[in-house]
Amino acid sequence: GVGLSSTALAAKQPDSVGGWLDFLKGLVPGNSLALSGSTSVSADGTASTSIGFNILQLLVIAIAVGLATLKVGEKAEPFLAFVRSLLAVVRALLGWVIRLTPIGSAGLIGAAVATYGWDALARLGVFTGAIYLGLAIVLLIVYPTLLIAHGLKPLPFFAKAWPAIQLGFVSRSSVGTMPVTEAVTERLGVDKSYAAFAIPLASTTKMDGCASIYPALSAIFVAGFYGIPLGAVDYALIALVSVIGSAATAGLTGATVMLTLTLSTLGLPLEGAGLLLAIDPILDMGRTAVNVTGQVLVGVVVAKREGILDESAYYGERALVGA
Repeated sequence: GVGLSSTALAAKQPDSVGGWLDFLKGLVPGNSLALSGSTSVSADGTASTSIGFNILQLLVIAIAVGLATLKVGEKAEPFLAFVRSLLAVVRALLGWVIRLTPIGSAGLIGAAVATYGWDALARLGVFTGAIYLGLAIVLLIVYPTLLIAHGLKPLPFFAKAWPAIQLGFVSRSSVGTMPVTEAVTERLGVDKSYAAFAIPLASTTKMDGCASIYPALSAIFVAGFYGIPLGAVDYALIALVSVIGSAATAGLTGATVMLTLTLSTLGLPLEGAGLLLAIDPILDMGRTAVNVTGQVLVGVVVAKREGILDESAYYGERALVGA
C-alpha cells in the first residue's frame, strides 16, 4: 500500500461495518428462514430491494429443526425422506456444474477485467500477488503439514477434494459448495454421520481465506496506503482478530465486513476497505477455494484423531456421489 495514496483508487466508507455485537446478534434468527433484506435508492430515484440469507442464523435454525425431528421420532420419517431426496437431487445438479467450472473461471476473471479495467487491477497487482501467496502457503504447506503430522498422505486428499475446491473457486461460496464438500469428505473415508455435522458447521466458521489471510494482509495494505506505521502490538492484534474473528464471517456477510472489524480494532480508516473492492471478485475466488479445502481438512483430521476415518477409502477409489 505504500506509495499508492496519490493514485485514483476509490476510498469510501463501506455501507456495512462489522463489530463483535453484530456477530452475537447475528446468531439469533430474525425469522423462520433467516432472511434479511435491504432497500437502496440510486441517484436517479430508482429503488431496488435485495434479499439474502444469514447463514449463521440458518445454521441455528437447522440445529433446532434437527433436534425437533429427533424428538418427533417415527412421525418425522416422511420429512426425512423428502430431505434425503432433495439432497440427492442437489448433488446431481452440482455434479453437472462441476463440469462447467473451467468455463466459469475464465468468465469470472474476464468480467472483472472488463468491469474494472487493467489500470485499477494493475495498481493493486502486488497486493493481489501477496494475497495469493498467503493462500498458497496455507493450501500447499500448512494443510499438507497437518495431514502428514496425522499420518496421512496429502496427494490422495487433494485428489479427492478437488471437485469441492474447484467449485468453491468458481462459485465463491462455501455454503453453495457445501453439498459437494460433504460428498468429498465422505469419499475421503469420513463417517457420513460425522461429515453431515462437521461440514455445515465448518462452512460458516472455518474461513482461513476470507477471515484470516485476507483481513490481515488488507489491514497492512491500508496502513501503508495512509502512511500509518504499525508496531509489534499492532501485528499481534491483526493476528488475533483475524484468527478469532473467522467465526464471525458468515454472520457478518462476507470478507469486506470482516475487514472492517480488523480495521476498527486497529484504529485504521474504514474507508480503506473501499480501496480493494475493484479486485474483490478475483481475490474471493482464491479465498473461497482455501476455505473449502480447510473445511474438508478439519473433517478428515478430526475423524483420524477420533479413530473413525476409513483409511482404505482415503487411499482407495470411491465415486463422488452425484458427479
